[in-house]
Amino acid sequence: MDDALDLADFLPISFKNQAEGEYMAFLWDAFESNYTNEKFEFASLAFHLLYMSFVSFSIWQIRLVREQDFRNALIGFQTDAENKLMTADSPFKFYDQLKESQIFRFLKLIGCENIQVGEFARFVKRRNKIAHPSGTVFFNDQMSIDREISEMMKEVANIQAHMRPIISEVYGRFLTESSDVEAREYSDPADEVVSTLIHRNYISMKDVEICRNFDLTQHVGQPKYDNMVELHNVLVASYPPE
Repeated sequence: MDDALDLADFLPISFKNQAEGEYMAFLWDAFESNYTNEKFEFASLAFHLLYMSFVSFSIWQIRLVREQDFRNALIGFQTDAENKLMTADSPFKFYDQLKESQIFRFLKLIGCENIQVGEFARFVKRRNKIAHPSGTVFFNDQMSIDREISEMMKEVANIQAHMRPIISEVYGRFLTESSDVEAREYSDPADEVVSTLIHRNYISMKDVEICRNFDLTQHVGQPKYDNMVELHNVLVASYPPE
């Protein structure tokens, strides 16, 4: 259970869309209640959905800062599907056009090799086996599901490690674009951090760890540098290390 709860640090801190927040809370409740009541098969299904949600949030962030690469990766898709994937206004809408196993292909854009992508996707195949009537209970004891969760968390950490340059670029863009107080959505820096950084980019606590260590010196001399520093200080103060 402890390994599973660690996934929360890799998922968005909060959501602008109430329905998305409620959905994620529902998945956590489904996982924890089934795990506690030793319904490990159903707990596994809920945890799989949490895992795939993490993947979709990562793909969302990749699309934000690697738009042309993302578009190139869509070669072979029908035009309608390509357009919908490029304009999807929520990470969850990716699955309207993609099979679960297809979404992992976009992780190649952050340097993941084919063998790694295969490791990420193998849990989908396993989930497919238990999501259909099979006459067999795959997870009938705590040790089995704990082993599965441990393996999945290793892949989550692997993906997050590859995401570091993406998160740094997301954060750099935020600081640059939001440094203009007159043009940004909120004049209050705390509100701007929550709405424009956390919500729009589906930022997790693991992402914040990367943002905290962002090298601001690369922006020294830029217009409104002091506003960038202010935004960064607000982020650091609002989301301190645990």
